Amino acid sequence: MKMIRAIVRPDKTEAVAEALANAGMPSLTKMHVFGRGRTKGIRIGDVVYDEFPKTMLLMVVEDEKLDSAINVILESAKTGTMGDGKVFVTEVEEAYTVSKGTKGL
Repeated sequence: MKMIRAIVRPDKTEAVAEALANAGMPSLTKMHVFGRGRTKGIRIGDVVYDEFPKTMLLMVVEDEKLDSAINVILESAKTGTMGDGKVFVTEVEEAYTVSKGTKGL
């Protein structure tokens, strides 16, 4: 299993969630976050914007769905401009369903 942490523009959140659901991956967690990338923000006149609102989507998928999930996120979140976000993938050793006490997704 893999955990995907996708940081996307807030206005792309619903498009990404809908695209994932249409691809058979409806389960995710959304969090509002703030941050910046390599540019360390932007300056407009005397004002420096160094933190931008983003949405972090967290989801765990079986290994065989990983490539599909990443492709769906990349395609549905992309605007083609700086600040579209990042996708991080990490290994998940175990998962449990609290209501049933069962192991696995």
